[in-house]
Amino acid sequence: MTQRLLLKLAHINDTHSHFEPSRVRFTLQSPNKPLAISANTGGYARIKSQLDKAKADADAHDQHFVFLHGGDSFQGTLYFREFKGAANADLLNQLKPDAMVLGNHEIDGGNAPVRRFLDAIEFPLMAGNMELTEEQLGNKGLRGHPRMLDYDPQSQCARVHFIAMGNTQLAVFGITLDQMKSIAHPDPGTEFHSAIDVTRNTVQMLHRQGVPHILVLSHLGIDGDRVLADAVDGISLIVGGHSHTQQGDCQELGIPALPYGEVVNHTPIVHAGKYAETLGLADIEFNTDGKVTALSGRNLFMLDTDLMDHSGKPLPEDDYQEALSLLQAHPAIAWEPGDQQVDNLLAQKYRPRIDELERQIVALVPQNMVHTRLPSKTLPHGSELAPWVSRAMYSRAKLQDKRIDFALHNAGGVRDSLDPGELSLADVLGKVLPFDIPLVSYQIRGRYICQALESAIDTATNNGIQGTGTGSFPYTYGLRYQYDGRRPRGERIVSLEVMQQKQWRPLNSDELYTGVSSQYTISGKEGYHPLLNNEWQQQMDALTLPGAFIEFIRSGDVWADPVGPNVHYTSHLKQD
Repeated sequence: MTQRLLLKLAHINDTHSHFEPSRVRFTLQSPNKPLAISANTGGYARIKSQLDKAKADADAHDQHFVFLHGGDSFQGTLYFREFKGAANADLLNQLKPDAMVLGNHEIDGGNAPVRRFLDAIEFPLMAGNMELTEEQLGNKGLRGHPRMLDYDPQSQCARVHFIAMGNTQLAVFGITLDQMKSIAHPDPGTEFHSAIDVTRNTVQMLHRQGVPHILVLSHLGIDGDRVLADAVDGISLIVGGHSHTQQGDCQELGIPALPYGEVVNHTPIVHAGKYAETLGLADIEFNTDGKVTALSGRNLFMLDTDLMDHSGKPLPEDDYQEALSLLQAHPAIAWEPGDQQVDNLLAQKYRPRIDELERQIVALVPQNMVHTRLPSKTLPHGSELAPWVSRAMYSRAKLQDKRIDFALHNAGGVRDSLDPGELSLADVLGKVLPFDIPLVSYQIRGRYICQALESAIDTATNNGIQGTGTGSFPYTYGLRYQYDGRRPRGERIVSLEVMQQKQWRPLNSDELYTGVSSQYTISGKEGYHPLLNNEWQQQMDALTLPGAFIEFIRSGDVWADPVGPNVHYTSHLKQD
């Protein structure tokens, strides 16, 4: 009889400091009518309850239990802005992951914040393709830290964490984005090797050592994981992050999702969405060769009974009862209360400072403003909110410099949609624009603006290149453009206009224009490298991305003056 190895796997990724429950929207298909509802899901206290329950269930069924984090714990809410990663380490220690992979947002501020995180956590942090040989921070850096599992230059492999499962060893190593320098801010001397090459070397090394059970903890995104699985034979399982990919049977909830445990080259790939909204749970069976022979699981939404409509108003009683009944019958919904110890830690140690910011109301939002990174069939011009952010940048920058012609910003700098009603300082700083990035003015020729737009869209959509994610998609104010991804490279911006003297005029390739962007965008990352051809650039006095937005919406009845669509996008894909 072939020996079976049974594992219960729990996983999260891209939690982005969402320690408290998040509001999510469901569309339930009742016999009478669709029910559009919103509910609170997830958060660390509820995740801890489910982890305890899953571990007890594993013990009762002779399964081994492993819990992993797929990267990007940092950034995202006021908890990170205010506590700079200390709360992340403290609360993750409560959840007790077996390992976490380094995400790009962990290294937004360089290596030093990661070092402070390493000093505080009680589990290994993995980045098996990150080489620290030439790191310049000395004993304040990451090199040699006992909890940092990085690249071993001698073997050209990742350092591996072994988890005992009876008489068998499960080898776990982490792989992160090899384009990290294009998307984050690692310190000088920090190098990132090919994810594929390092993974292949490490898998082959483990096989030579007689270790066939190999789990790759990845922060490459779902597309990167597919490429990795296809390119490297012998990976038992990939647990991923970065792309905020929801998996599982969520059709009856009205949540778009891919199949859970998608298989590429005999390797299942699992992701768990974003923002600690769901917990991935899988029952996995391996054979002695390290192959997954059975996998069943899902991403679990962890709800309470506070159900509202999409605008946040109470549901009629009949609708409430019907929605509750449908949710209670769905296998991807859990109802257990959160862990009291985690709740108390959050409430007593970290919550008071956040409460102060939530009491400061900056504006009333008249309607939903949906933020999506890419245009789609339902939102053909893309985000409804990002153009307002660009307008705020333009408006505040022009008060300092009358020469400003346009604002240009990347979609990933905006992190959430706006709901109608009161907008607090905490909402802006903690949810919508959590990156406190300075604004920079610059002068640049028209041809480079055109090149930057095309390059950023190509990068966001993987159109002929290996991109760095959808966050690079550009949104503007004072510029409007048409992009046709079916055309040859260099010819995809088919129309580009600039607003001058309240009229749209064709942008001249040789003419100089003055723009404003975030310091991140003007640094040339994520496809914006043509902006490095500017004539000059200078940081704007005391003006940041969230600061400009707050000043703008406080300045008057801004919502009465609509922002028209500046993005006209034709996909290179067969189905848009």
